[in-house]
Amino acid sequence: MTVQDSSTDISTFATEWETWHRRKDSALAHEHGFLAVTGLHWLATDPQRFLDAPGIWSTGDDGVTVVLGEGEELVVDGTAVRGRHLFGVIPERGGVNAIWGDAVIEVAKRGGHDLIRPRHPEHPLRTAFTGTPAYAPDPRWAVTGTYTPFPEPRPTTVGAAVEGLQHVYDAPGRIRFRIGGRTLGLTAFNGHTPGSLMVLFTDATSGVTTYPANRALHIDAPGPDGTVVLDFNHATNLPCAYTDFATCPLPPAENRLPVAIEAGEKIPNERI
Repeated sequence: MTVQDSSTDISTFATEWETWHRRKDSALAHEHGFLAVTGLHWLATDPQRFLDAPGIWSTGDDGVTVVLGEGEELVVDGTAVRGRHLFGVIPERGGVNAIWGDAVIEVAKRGGHDLIRPRHPEHPLRTAFTGTPAYAPDPRWAVTGTYTPFPEPRPTTVGAAVEGLQHVYDAPGRIRFRIGGRTLGLTAFNGHTPGSLMVLFTDATSGVTTYPANRALHIDAPGPDGTVVLDFNHATNLPCAYTDFATCPLPPAENRLPVAIEAGEKIPNERI
């Protein structure tokens, strides 16, 4: 949005931002959101049992398998399963949620490796959550830029919050914009909705007032002339900013901005 220099427009801008931020924190603190995750368990061919999940888990050519003991039950796609259950091959960045009482067992694949992440509503990280600190919204940080698509999407390998893990994303193009008289650029990945974009970045505030590893910014689909709006007030933490049980991607090297983006979410209280 374009904000005129009037108290009414600035007040509206701030109100809309507050609504967005409350909604974002509410999703994070959902009873089965990332704050409820109690473990990050990598699966192997050798069967393993974990304290925060039922059954004995393994993976192989046929995908993820769990063998549930007597009295143990999961609900998968609305159907109760007992004994041996084959989840099958999980696609990269895909996942299945299996219900176990009031908990959810996420079965997923990240960086080519199968894993489970139990999510328990009573986890202290979730129950003690009071919200994410952030810079006060300021229309100055809603910056207009230009998106230029690559001739072909570029497979881009990035690191992860988990040491040794890598993610590969197709980068459809690059965004150029100006801040403080400097021309800057960010490689973009595809967003969650058709045509939209997402950038991962760090800047001069990273590790000072904002989370050091990464922040993310979602951007609406470019206009016909490639115009985009980067509203850094909506720069968000990824789950790894709150929990060690996330496998979040790191920004590509070219997305490390040499300026201070004093907008968006700050280091979570849980990491201070």
